[in-house]
Amino acid sequence: MGWCNSRAASKWADGVDRRIRPIGPIRPIRPTCTGARILALVALAVVVVCVAAPVGAQRRTYLRLPLSVYRDKMRGAWIGQMVGVAWGGPTEFRWQDKIIPEADMPKWKPELINSAFGQDDLYVEMTFLRTLEQYGLDCSIRQAGIDFANSGYPLWCANNAGRTNLRNGIAPPDSSHPQFNKCPNDIDYQIEADYSGIIAPGLPNWPIRLGEKFGRLMNYGDGMYAGQFIGALYAAAYFETDLTKLVETALKAIPAESQYAEMVRDLVAWYRADPDDWQKAWGLIQRKYRQNPQYQLASNGGIDCKINGAYVLLGLLWGKGDPDQTIVISTRAGMDSDCNPSSSAGVLFAMMGASKLPARFTEALDEKPKFSHTAYDMPGLMRVCEQLTRQIVRKSGGRVVREGGEEVLLIPVEAPKPSAMELSWAPGPIAGSRFTKAEMKKIRFASFMEEMQKAVTRFAPGWKIAKCGPDMEPGLRAEWAGRKKVLATHPLERGIACTLARTVSVPRGHSAELRITVGHHPNGDFDLIVRADGKELLRKAVGPGTAPGGWMDATVDLTAYAGRAVALELVNEPTGWMCEAAYWAKIEVATERDRR
Repeated sequence: MGWCNSRAASKWADGVDRRIRPIGPIRPIRPTCTGARILALVALAVVVVCVAAPVGAQRRTYLRLPLSVYRDKMRGAWIGQMVGVAWGGPTEFRWQDKIIPEADMPKWKPELINSAFGQDDLYVEMTFLRTLEQYGLDCSIRQAGIDFANSGYPLWCANNAGRTNLRNGIAPPDSSHPQFNKCPNDIDYQIEADYSGIIAPGLPNWPIRLGEKFGRLMNYGDGMYAGQFIGALYAAAYFETDLTKLVETALKAIPAESQYAEMVRDLVAWYRADPDDWQKAWGLIQRKYRQNPQYQLASNGGIDCKINGAYVLLGLLWGKGDPDQTIVISTRAGMDSDCNPSSSAGVLFAMMGASKLPARFTEALDEKPKFSHTAYDMPGLMRVCEQLTRQIVRKSGGRVVREGGEEVLLIPVEAPKPSAMELSWAPGPIAGSRFTKAEMKKIRFASFMEEMQKAVTRFAPGWKIAKCGPDMEPGLRAEWAGRKKVLATHPLERGIACTLARTVSVPRGHSAELRITVGHHPNGDFDLIVRADGKELLRKAVGPGTAPGGWMDATVDLTAYAGRAVALELVNEPTGWMCEAAYWAKIEVATERDRR
């Protein structure tokens, strides 16, 4: 991790004699690369301080980080996330299992950075920062769960499943257990774990510890390890200047036998074998982590943490320290192509420091807006991170000293202690954790299904909803794809459809029909099924090939049921597991008397 000045240190203010010893030379990346030159400019002389201890006491070794350098790198970490997500944003999930053509890669414009204030890549993790700020580093996982349950922003995938569990009284750690959460290996904590390393320079056990507290709310197994790894990358980025060594250092923070760790080792090996052809490496990633069924266990497809984590490292390694190439490669790899460059750029920009970034990434940044759904603008975010970092350093046995008028963080060197090994496809037993009545009173949101029923009642009075899943933000929307007042539903899980049901009475001697207008997500489809008294009357695929413009009108004749009550069911049936939401613009039963 760099090198240290070999001159002896003088006594500090506390009178303890410390000697500074070199720990080896910096290993810069290749000098022919633009990125290498940038990193060489910011290579910090990392100092290891060996503290003379009383006789019989254990000698401690410290990393030395001037506060001014910490602030510069911490700021760079956040700017990197903002630049990465803003630049890659227009491509998100538009290219799956294929490389984005170079001609379709967006061009960077300085003003784009301010769009990041509304990105979930940033504001979700600030919920965790807020919990730490308000309740302290020793806050309980249950308090973390209550705060996450009370978040008001839209969520998807593992985040949404975990938060729904929390709101329904399933306390952590069970909120992420595969018995209750069908998305345990999704990318979610990976894209929101940056904070855990940003506030813990050189201290890999804090990203591990915070992953067990906040990552455990929504992810399990590889899904949680992914976030711990990302956090460990940031923690090491304050000191390491060699990208390969950075990755290998962070790898020690997660269980070596996990599939995520295997993926990291693969990326390092493939980079060493051919550091100049990232597209060849993309093919190797695809064959193993998308096409091999052994690496699809408990996977949710393209949102899986391993495939997207591989794309983060693809940019970080093959980008060779060049900020533009790092972001471009992580974006062009596809899938979650705004989150991935956000992670790779965040880590690289932390290594570089904000003061060494090209002006095009910072010149248009507006520091005044608050990040959506948070209490923080840029100055406030910098303040809370520094506040927590000071606490973490002291709690870890380090301290803040003053040298020549400047504050310096003395950070104890520690070996990472990874979390226990667990498999999302063969999970251990549940903990049986439930919120108490007193804790549930602190959660402002009613249960998910209660809220969904309220939405259905407002949209189509008399209809009841069942087996609706939390993915893709179901509920009543003011507008969707050009239609006003649209109800979104989603199947509960693979093979379990969402249903809307109502019993209606068809007048004797009258003709009647059920009229439906329903739409699909641009990237998905589903089957629309209509049943009457259990009999299937209609089955239609609703997708890009059958619903021009995204909408389909369907009519079902109910005249045969005249003179009696009939139980109707509208079914949002999943056909795969990609964007299976149904968007209902009209549901009505019209009799002859009602027709215009």
